[in-house]
Order: sequence, then structure tokens, then C-alpha cells
Amino acid sequence: MANKFIVAPAPHMHNPHSTQSLMRDVIVALMPALLVSIAVYGLSVLYVTAVAVASCVLVEFLVQKYLLGGAPTLGNLSAVVTGLLLAFNLPANIPWWIIVIGAVVAIGVAKMTFGGLGHNPFNPALVGRVFLLIAYPVQMTSFPEIKPLVGGVADAFSGATPLAAIKSGAMSVADADLMNMFGGFAAGSMGELSAAALLLGGLYMIWRRVITWHIPVSVLGSMAAFAFVVALAQGGGAELYALPAFHLLAGGAMLGAIFMATDYVTSPMTPKGMVIYGIGIGVITMVIRLWGAYPEGMSFAILLMNAVTPLINKYVKPRRFGLTTTKK
Repeated sequence: MANKFIVAPAPHMHNPHSTQSLMRDVIVALMPALLVSIAVYGLSVLYVTAVAVASCVLVEFLVQKYLLGGAPTLGNLSAVVTGLLLAFNLPANIPWWIIVIGAVVAIGVAKMTFGGLGHNPFNPALVGRVFLLIAYPVQMTSFPEIKPLVGGVADAFSGATPLAAIKSGAMSVADADLMNMFGGFAAGSMGELSAAALLLGGLYMIWRRVITWHIPVSVLGSMAAFAFVVALAQGGGAELYALPAFHLLAGGAMLGAIFMATDYVTSPMTPKGMVIYGIGIGVITMVIRLWGAYPEGMSFAILLMNAVTPLINKYVKPRRFGLTTTKK
């Protein structure tokens, strides 16, 4: 054949966006949540974020230069996004050396081991976060006091996040302050504080056509439906409508649904596949939260569905171009 189609490695773009412009839009979308975190936890947020981003960029550079020997890809900003998302999954008072270990696992193990951007089967930032949660559970679950606009690293305190308090029985869902959780004044990781800021970033990415609605809506919708059915089965009462809202606002639900699960490389390609993927994440998250050992389940749910993504892509395919069907 005289004419040949040459297929380049992933990621593939079918619109004017480049990988760099997409990553730039994600960075912009993360800024509202970052600003809220700074207002709540102080300037230590900038310290953690700077260490995470610098570590991810440095690890990617070193691996490419001394191990892979390929052309540098730092210009696509994917390492910067991974660093930001890793920081968003950490407490604002975590030691710098733990952040560096998380960056090494995220970039060096979860991303570059498989060939770099477009080849990694699992979300790198989540792999780093889960590794740190297992290796350093105390540091990863000790959150700083709320010190608005105070410099330095904030002091840790032993108070539980809303999810952990519910899990331990120290607080009921009816006692949770949903407005504080929506606005950003509840203990948690840096990127989990404000559902409002994360939603604003998600709307920006949808407007910029960086993501579609399918994954966020299916994740959050399945979580709400699952929580409502559980509350109904338990007799309803005050938790009938509070439980779905609580689980949507608590922990990493918004961060995971909007920014982590929508990763191009590790999520399905078709709208129908995205919905199946999102429902799976929502259901697994709720099963872990309600009956598992961990109070949070979003990270584990996304990684599990990352593993299922190739299977979804295999069996849920778009209609082939030019294919017509004839009704009899």
C-alpha cells in the first residue's frame, strides 16, 4: 500500500489541545482549591506543594536522562500536575522526606517504569499516596490545626477528619457541619478541604473541554445513590438525606471524581465506558467507607478501576467509522 497510517504512542488528541495545554488547564483548575488550602492551613501548604512538584519534576528528569535516555518530556507539564495532585493528597504538616519518597514512587515507579506519560496503567499520584498511607499511616493521618495565613509548618493535632470521626463513632452524620465541609473548614488533606473550590475547577475543565461530565457525575451519583439506599435500609431518619450529602463532601470524593478518576491515560475512552468506570469507583468507595477498615476509599477504588479500564475498553467500543446497519 502506498499510503500508510502511522500510529504514534499515547496520548492521542483529536482536538486543537496539546498535552501541554491540557495540563496547563488542569493546573489552573487546581488553583481555587490551593488558595482555600492556603487560607485554612497557612503558608505551609506552599512548602508541601513546592517540595512535591520539584521532587516529581526532578525524578522524571533524572530517570529520562540517566535510565531511559530519551528526549526530555518535562515541557508537557505532566510531572507538575502529578506533583500538585500528590501534594493535594497529603497533610499540610507532613515531613519533606516523606513527600520526596512519594514523588519517587509516583514518578519513578508508577509512571516512568511503564514508559512515561501515556503508558502508565495506574494514576501515578494515587500510587504515591496509597504507598505513603501504607508505609507512614501516622504521618498521613495527622492533620494540622487551622491557622489561616500563618507561615511555617503548622502543628499536628490528633483530631479526626469527619470520615474518621463517623467511622469511630465519635460523631454522627447528623452532627456533621455540611456547610463547613462545602466551604473548606474541616480537617483533611490539602486538596480535600473545599468541595466548592473543587467543583469550580471541575466546571472550568468541562468548559475548556479538558474532561467531560461522564466520570465525575457517575462517580458522585453512584455514591449518593448507594448512601441513600443504605440509609433507607437502616430506617432512614435524620441520615436519609444527610448521608449522601456527607459522603459527597467528605474526604477525597470531589478531588477523586473530578481530578484523579478523569486522568486520560487510566480511564476508559468511550462515554459508556466512562459511566461504567465511574459507577464502579463510586460503589467501591462506599463499600470501603461503610464496611472497610479505612474511613476513606476513593484512592483504592480509583486504582482498582484503573486495573479494569483495559477490560472496559475491550468490551465497550465505539461504533466503527463508516459502519452501517440495515434493519430487516
